Amino acid sequence: MEFSHYSVMLEECISGLAIRPDGIYVDGTAGGAGHSCQIAKRLTEGKLFALDKDPDAVSIAEQRLAPYAQATVIQADFKDLCCTLKERGITGVDGILLDLGVSSYQLDTAERGFSYHQDAPLDMRMSKTGPSARDLVNTYSVEDLSRIIREFGEEKYAWSIAKNIEKARAKAPILTTGQLAEIIRESMPYSARREKNPAKKTFQAIRIAVNGELDALSQVLDQAFDFLNPGGRFAIITFHSLEDRMVKQKFADFARGCICPPEFPVCVCGKKPRGTLVSRKPITPTEKELAQNRRSRSAKLRIIEKNKEG
Repeated sequence: MEFSHYSVMLEECISGLAIRPDGIYVDGTAGGAGHSCQIAKRLTEGKLFALDKDPDAVSIAEQRLAPYAQATVIQADFKDLCCTLKERGITGVDGILLDLGVSSYQLDTAERGFSYHQDAPLDMRMSKTGPSARDLVNTYSVEDLSRIIREFGEEKYAWSIAKNIEKARAKAPILTTGQLAEIIRESMPYSARREKNPAKKTFQAIRIAVNGELDALSQVLDQAFDFLNPGGRFAIITFHSLEDRMVKQKFADFARGCICPPEFPVCVCGKKPRGTLVSRKPITPTEKELAQNRRSRSAKLRIIEKNKEG
């Protein structure tokens, strides 16, 4: 299957990064290289580093970015972007973009095991390495499964789903997405089963856990902001409330100045804002984009600029 990935809010991202022709930029989630290509074509003396931990994405990004001498493709997790670039002699960058969505290729390629729409091996590993969704589903305790499904999927039937997973795997291992989707469906009351995608929240939760997505995001936020040059911008596209809440709170903290109690007549903490929010509210897809790509409907783009020193 051709590697397809709709570049969500492409124009908004490129505009928000305020790209300089001589700047250094990082696309930490290259995917199908849609954002990366648009960044690269705006550079002259500048550089672009396109990272992705999915080897399939790296392969296609290398092909699509081949015309751009200013672009370098690296197989790496975005949580390691700072040390990855330092190894290449880069000590600061002018812009970082993270698109935290799952690519259409990953969802639509059955054997990757991300989708509940097709029966395929239960996998979900973006890097194709390490423990898979099959390992998680067949070895985690009921308590851990329930916590993951409840916290990462915000699924109110988490305990029932976890208990039924335990019952099913006691008879035989759960090996496919179809098996898991059916267990989830049978764990819900009839009214919930009629929903269009009753397995959506649980599959999301398991995918997040398998890939350590929230841990990676938590690790990268401070490191990446510190790695920005003064005036550099950090743009992140999120697709569910847990990610967006984390980014919103961290960006707000970067942009916050004095933290003295309100009753203090003057500031004694000396804290200055480290960044400025480019937009107070998240940027969301236009109606035109939603008509072209319904998968972008939950996307939110937040951008912060690092304040200039002095």
